[in-house]
Amino acid sequence: MTDSPRTNALRQSLDADEVALGVLDDTYSPKLVELYGELGLDFVWIDLEHAGPSPWDGDQLEDLLRAADVGGTELLVRLPEPNPALVRKALDAGVRTLFVSRVETADEVRRAVRAARFEYDGGPGERGFANPRASRWGTAEEYAATEDEEVVVGATIENPTAVENLEEILAVPDLGFVFAGPLDLAVSLGHPGEPTHSAVEEAVEAIRESAADADVPLGGLGYGMDDANEKAANGYQLLNLGSTTAALQGAVSSWFEAYEG
Repeated sequence: MTDSPRTNALRQSLDADEVALGVLDDTYSPKLVELYGELGLDFVWIDLEHAGPSPWDGDQLEDLLRAADVGGTELLVRLPEPNPALVRKALDAGVRTLFVSRVETADEVRRAVRAARFEYDGGPGERGFANPRASRWGTAEEYAATEDEEVVVGATIENPTAVENLEEILAVPDLGFVFAGPLDLAVSLGHPGEPTHSAVEEAVEAIRESAADADVPLGGLGYGMDDANEKAANGYQLLNLGSTTAALQGAVSSWFEAYEG
């Protein structure tokens, strides 16, 4: 039996009001997840909403998690909907930090957060108790006592209804963070492909101000390092700096531009 509990460095960073930096790996490669950890990134974002493996594919998720463990980083897993069963599935595979998409109400967020905990808001939670990878297949002696302190569940705010209900969402007990989603906000506000439209920027600023007032950590996208630095200075704690495919596009394009043949 092992008596060492799992530790979530990303949760520790959020609790300490520090800024965590990460990259979206849109190739879903364990090798790249491991490399990103070796490069010093705090998290690797695995998006199971827009692409990638099925969110029910526990085996593939476990491979990505093992790579994160070896590289010394955390996976930040986005689920496509606030389905409590999906939350439990991801956590049992070993995910420690996740966030759910397509939320509109505090009740949806509360159901997702409750599904992640053995004890919740002074009563029983709805996390299933078994012997999955998260418990080291039943060998972790302190699993029940420590798991709730290591898991983080957040919510994407990406539509006008969620913005309208943001005060109630931010008051959900044990909500780990909210993530401002400007790309989907642009779609839902009638400006697809225009994340810098004034209406979208106003909504994102309202999310930032509300999260700061509620003392709930805020995540978002950095559009270049000037933007990332500005957001870090303005209270963002989870910042995605780019993606694998975008980085490759930039590198390969620069090679062609420099080629003199």
